[in-house]
Amino acid sequence: MNKLAAAGAALLLYALTFAAPASAFDVTSSQCIAPAGAGGGWDFTCRQVGKTLYDLKIVPDPVQVINLSGGGGGVAYAEVVAKHDKDTNLIVAASSATTTRLAQGAYPGANMDQVRWLATIGADYGVIAVAKDSPVNSLGELFDKIKNDPGSVAFAGGSAVGGWDHLKILIAAKAAGINDVKSIKYVAFEGGGEAVTQLLGGHVQAFSGDISEAKGFADSGDIKILAVLSEDRLPGAGFSDIPTAKEQGIDAVGANWRGFYGPGNMGDDAYNFWSDAIKKVYDSDEWKGIMAKNGLMPLAKSGADFQAFVKKQVEDTAALSREIGILK
Repeated sequence: MNKLAAAGAALLLYALTFAAPASAFDVTSSQCIAPAGAGGGWDFTCRQVGKTLYDLKIVPDPVQVINLSGGGGGVAYAEVVAKHDKDTNLIVAASSATTTRLAQGAYPGANMDQVRWLATIGADYGVIAVAKDSPVNSLGELFDKIKNDPGSVAFAGGSAVGGWDHLKILIAAKAAGINDVKSIKYVAFEGGGEAVTQLLGGHVQAFSGDISEAKGFADSGDIKILAVLSEDRLPGAGFSDIPTAKEQGIDAVGANWRGFYGPGNMGDDAYNFWSDAIKKVYDSDEWKGIMAKNGLMPLAKSGADFQAFVKKQVEDTAALSREIGILK
């Protein structure tokens, strides 16, 4: 009996010793913050990735999506830094718009090192669109209209003034021969969904956003996408018929990466879990289908590689912002 007990104790000790690393981090009730209202790119990122995480059984429970709009993502960023710095079950949707604001100091007192950058889930190319009943049918026509009367066209976008949706317009405008880009009217809204709503309501004349947030509105016939800011036409049904800016004689390219960051002190075990979890989603057949359906292009960055990628993008965006006078 004593031998049996000793053997049992040894077996238990063995199990505890070798099982401990595997259970160093156990995900429980996970949450994803979308730093804008429903219908925009950050909301899409949280909901689609959250669903896939659960469908693939990478997380045991459905991911709760929290829409926390304000400050072009700044409210969510500040909330995570101040109140959820050590939360191990929280991820936050991010994109080029996030790094643009960090580069320009648009989040007061914030910097990229206050959070941990987890992974990307693809690249979302920029688009410029108008309402379905607009007389404008090409990007060249739109910029000609601005050249003749700068006040006749106001753009709506889901980022702040000087943010990524704004920068895309300025890049395209410069390529179209408009030197005084400060004369272009831009109205900022909290997310792409709200910006499209303003376009449909006739409050603005054009929209700057990303293909993933514009595709549904284009499919329903509510908007006309004048151009996608990609090197070549995007593959797939519903995408390949959208002309690029380049083929219309306007050499402008703008790709918006989509991904996630986590709390700055979430710990290495949690960080590694979420980086790997998002990479598993990206590599899955389920996600490849979602990418094809929504116009996302390949971009695989995770862990330290993604951290370095974000650092470079912040530096490059700051340099561009100084060049066009948005940042001193």
